[in-house]
Amino acid sequence: MLGALAAALCLHPSQAPAEGFGPFPVRNFNPLQQLVLNMPADRAVVLSQGTLDVRLELAETAAVYSELPQNASAQMKFETLRTGLFLRYGVTSKLEVGFELPFLYRYTGIMSGMIEGVERATTGLSPARSALSNVNYVYNITRNGQQVINGTKGALGLGDSMVQVKYQLVRETSDMPALSLRTAIKLPTGDQNEYFGSGSPDFGLGLAIEKALGSRWVMYGNLNGVVPTGRIAGFALYPTIMGMAAAEYLWSENFSLTMQFDYYTTPFRNVGLEVFDKGVSELVAGFSYRFAQHWLWQAYAIENIDFVTGGAADFTLGVLFTYRFQS
Repeated sequence: MLGALAAALCLHPSQAPAEGFGPFPVRNFNPLQQLVLNMPADRAVVLSQGTLDVRLELAETAAVYSELPQNASAQMKFETLRTGLFLRYGVTSKLEVGFELPFLYRYTGIMSGMIEGVERATTGLSPARSALSNVNYVYNITRNGQQVINGTKGALGLGDSMVQVKYQLVRETSDMPALSLRTAIKLPTGDQNEYFGSGSPDFGLGLAIEKALGSRWVMYGNLNGVVPTGRIAGFALYPTIMGMAAAEYLWSENFSLTMQFDYYTTPFRNVGLEVFDKGVSELVAGFSYRFAQHWLWQAYAIENIDFVTGGAADFTLGVLFTYRFQS
């Protein structure tokens, strides 16, 4: 992706207007932390009045954790396919509403061989993946001698849904960036028994900002806060913060490349396991391609860069298809 971006800068493609496609709508894919409301990354500009976006997202996440501290243990190796249907509608020129309905499937996965090959050729096999090299699937967490989580292989079910409202406070000008206020509510529609939902509503509030720089670059930023309710696996939940920064390079009016950094704090405290207690920092890279008048195709990869925190999922691949109905 970096090589493609460098080529784009050097080859001087034809001029394109600075109208980007926005950051990738990713979230914290840590299998336990994602049970709390995650407001996906978003741009500040709202849809025009009367416009409806229908988006289908497929995200395949490989999670691997192997922890054996005193009085606790976490053995996790599996992949989750998250299929999300997201609807957005422009109510007025400044107001946009959205609704997301996700489905989750947890299984042994398809990316393990590819990930192991890349790790062996670069940094070496990660300690957690090395410790579980002879295990195809495990999702078992204990604390103080008691099992607190045992996730079923092959589990399929509905996740927690989300209602979102975005109001554009400031329109972009040559001097000022676009700025929007975002709110969201997570609805407890997910299966608690399979750890596809928390069983309680959560509430989020955030800001989104974006600014075009010249005719090629668009910069994006998000800052969100979430107040969860209830408990997960018996553990108390605490407010979380999410920050996002992204840069999109416009190759043409129909194709762009995006680099994105995301950071999430954890909703857990003092559990004694990094998968709960540590925050998440990740790097996202991908492209957006409008291949027909109303169709947008996006694809991204998320790499764990937890050199400071430590709770991120190992690797995620995602693809999105959006169809836009315009009045």
